[in-house]
Amino acid sequence: MIVYNATKEQFLDDVLTNDIENIVLRNVKLKLNRGVGIAEIRSWASSLVYMDRIMHDAEIPGDCGVAIEYQIPQTGKRIDFIISGQNAEQADCAMLIELKQWSQANITSKDSIVETYVGGRMGEHTHPSYQAWSYATLLQGFNEVVYTENIQLHPCAYLHNYIEDDVIKNPFYSEYIEKAPIFLKTDALKLREFIKQHIKYGDRSNLLFRIENGKIRPSKLLADSISKMIKGNQEFVMIDDQKVVYENALALAKKASEENKQVLIVKGGPGTGKSVVAINLLVYLIKIGMLAQYVSKNAAPRAVYEARLTGSIRPTVIRNLFRGSGAFIETQNNEFDALIIDEAHRLNKHSGLFGNLGENQIKEIIAASKFSVFFIDEDQRVTLKDIGRKQEIEIWASRAGANITELELNSQFRCNGSDGYLAWLDNILQIRETVNEEINDLEYDFQIIDTPSELRDIIFEKNKLSNRARMVAGYCWRWPSKTDSSAYDIEFPEHDFRMKWNLTEDGSTWIISPESVNQIGCIHTCQGLEVDYIGVIVGEDLIVRNGQIIADPSKRASSDSSVKGYKRLLQEKPAETKEMLDLIIKNTYRTLMTRGMKGCYVYFVDEETRAYFKSNI
Repeated sequence: MIVYNATKEQFLDDVLTNDIENIVLRNVKLKLNRGVGIAEIRSWASSLVYMDRIMHDAEIPGDCGVAIEYQIPQTGKRIDFIISGQNAEQADCAMLIELKQWSQANITSKDSIVETYVGGRMGEHTHPSYQAWSYATLLQGFNEVVYTENIQLHPCAYLHNYIEDDVIKNPFYSEYIEKAPIFLKTDALKLREFIKQHIKYGDRSNLLFRIENGKIRPSKLLADSISKMIKGNQEFVMIDDQKVVYENALALAKKASEENKQVLIVKGGPGTGKSVVAINLLVYLIKIGMLAQYVSKNAAPRAVYEARLTGSIRPTVIRNLFRGSGAFIETQNNEFDALIIDEAHRLNKHSGLFGNLGENQIKEIIAASKFSVFFIDEDQRVTLKDIGRKQEIEIWASRAGANITELELNSQFRCNGSDGYLAWLDNILQIRETVNEEINDLEYDFQIIDTPSELRDIIFEKNKLSNRARMVAGYCWRWPSKTDSSAYDIEFPEHDFRMKWNLTEDGSTWIISPESVNQIGCIHTCQGLEVDYIGVIVGEDLIVRNGQIIADPSKRASSDSSVKGYKRLLQEKPAETKEMLDLIIKNTYRTLMTRGMKGCYVYFVDEETRAYFKSNI
């Protein structure tokens, strides 16, 4: 989506009104259905005036296109300024310009990372050239018009307040400066010439409109790309905070030792790229000869990744890459160079089938490795046994004498890059109050479906596109098909609907098995994974009465171990346990409703609950 779209002539007139920042702001409110902070408004007022000066040249065609704040499909990232037109050969092309208010920066030893002031505090950020290049790469990958028509993209960065020093153009960053030139305060004429070098004629083919309305290419799933990544191919370009986390993790892994243990805690919500960073990290550490493993409590991600690797590398190598979180009870101290713990919020205290082995999984993992990185999202803790809180990790890291580093991932890649959708979910599920009270204008297909049979039909139809649509449900139905293959688990006779839970046939690889669209998954087989479209059946464990969300663990199936023992805990600690149960059930449905990258369709068993959600769309 493009926030502001005009010709060069119109853009110059809008700047001349001395109101360009408010024109952009009105479009943000109209198109993105949200406001922005005062700092961003000020940045428009400043940077766009500088671009006005650059564009004041008769040789830059008056009918070339100008776009401001273009949101890259399936991400939460926006390109600051785009100029569209045609080159000397009359081929369509676009200039992508990353605008920065920076006036100083410090060099680091980390690839593409600089240190500078943003938001009033010093921190690590990607070099502007890397950022511009990575955004162009994302656009090339996601937009069908850009990809199929081979639209030439020319990324660059303009730091109009920055006086040249030995940092921002340092040879250390030359790889990315070559891909996306950087222009500083005194380089205005150079930037103007760079634009004229590529934009010779106006936007004769309505390129900006075609890009904005271009079909979104099928999303690249981590599970589908892992084999190529293990072989050294760069399948995912990490952007912004993903790159910062990755480079910091590499630096910590390299300096860690038995006497200098390192623990990194990375917080990040759904779709922020935790697993992408984790797998990229695993691949590189193995490449440089470190003994590293990917660890997860949930078997589903491990099973899916292993299935995708089968046939491409030796089975013994696969087994040595992926481990369960309970595998380190008898491991010698510091046996591993690095352990990468994905979905660390799902870690348990004890291990083993009966939960009677070991002392504490967090303690055992930290002890087993010189460097351990925990990727967590405390809003995805979905059982009473989940102990993967930041505070718990810090306690055991301190006891082990480890140095602790904390970082955060915010870049949104799931739910069509919509932070607004995630905030709306938090608000409507009454997890936390946000300003997002409706989602009509978000580029995400969220629908309340009236019958389970209609939900099934939608998912079947969506799955025909690329085998990337699945149905999931809250664990409110027992599992008779486990012992009786002729039985069905989830049935609504009045809607001619009956389906089985998935685990019997496909197990943890349900989310990628071609025929598994005919089955229903649960939280345990989809957490940490993603599809394009998700269909969710919400059981009676989450209902609405008089506008209040009520979580009822008694409606969970007796075979569900997520809340096992809750009645005893309610007697021992009633208030604390009720709060925890409420959070677990809400978190479960929040997690299920964020598995779809492009759309989510929900059927509520309870009619009043269905009506409540419908009234809030």
